[in-house]
Amino acid sequence: MSEQGSGPRVLDSTGHDSTGHNSNGHEPAGHASARQALLDVRHEVAKAVVGQDATVTGMLIALLSQGHVLLEGVPGVAKTLLVRSLSAALSLDTKRVQFTPDLMPGDVTGSLVHDSHTSEFSFREGPVFTNLLLADEINRTPPKTQASLLEAMEERQVSVDGTSRPLPSPFLVAATQNPVEYEGTYPLPEAQLDRFLLKLTMPLPERHDEIEVIRRHAAGFDPRDLAGAGVRAVAGAADLERARQAVATVAVEPEIIAYIVDLVRATRSAPSFQLGVSPRGATALLNTSRAWAWLSGRSYVTPDDVKALALPCLRHRVTLQPEAQMDGVWVDDVLGSILASVPVPR
Repeated sequence: MSEQGSGPRVLDSTGHDSTGHNSNGHEPAGHASARQALLDVRHEVAKAVVGQDATVTGMLIALLSQGHVLLEGVPGVAKTLLVRSLSAALSLDTKRVQFTPDLMPGDVTGSLVHDSHTSEFSFREGPVFTNLLLADEINRTPPKTQASLLEAMEERQVSVDGTSRPLPSPFLVAATQNPVEYEGTYPLPEAQLDRFLLKLTMPLPERHDEIEVIRRHAAGFDPRDLAGAGVRAVAGAADLERARQAVATVAVEPEIIAYIVDLVRATRSAPSFQLGVSPRGATALLNTSRAWAWLSGRSYVTPDDVKALALPCLRHRVTLQPEAQMDGVWVDDVLGSILASVPVPR
């Protein structure tokens, strides 16, 4: 198959497909309406969050792929506001947990509580029983509490005292990390990092975006009042389910599958990497590429779709060699070199 464009295509600052492909043929009306509803979500979130459209698109891709997101950005770039705005636009429940050194696993998952009136134990649900869980500063809590999310993220259930309790659907964990402050933190182990579908970076806003943020606050914008900002529900769980069904029909040619495998295998032999990407990472790249292709209005995956999701899909699944870290090598730069060197199917 032919490549749709000569250079890498990434999620741009507006979160749109920079090549502007349209779908071929016809699709069920329900699939088209679900796509439009999800595209409208980006417009609603932009009423509260300025300049983070690519991150919103990444979150939608994670929801379509039934995965979780690691959000990295300095304090004050609207990570919490973004998750709250997204849940409001999707009419989903959301809860926030501030991860601290003294947080216990039961504070996240829930625990058995003794009822003195009945002399029986009943289960009290923790904040993980929601649709969008914001795990704020997840690297500030010890590994035991970090691990309490593993079953929820992988199995979408919580097991307490031998009883498994299913979580609501959809379910997404959006965990945040501060990239510049590591004192008193507990870095996530590789096994848990690999459970996150995407690692999205939230940069500081451009000058014109920052001016817009301050202008809105000067005009009375209150981040605690999303309804006052005009954010309304334009999609729901039913739209997400129809969209997932549509994504599952997106065609993937054998050449594209081979291209994904070649990219992943190249990370394992890269001299700068101590640890390369596992097969789970290849599967994640496949699933997110299909979701991105569908959001872009196509029924098939192109090499550019794979390139668009390669960095957010793979950057947290690799580990730099110690000497590479000392030399100031960046993971994204190494992955960029791999994308430029691995032959693209034509």
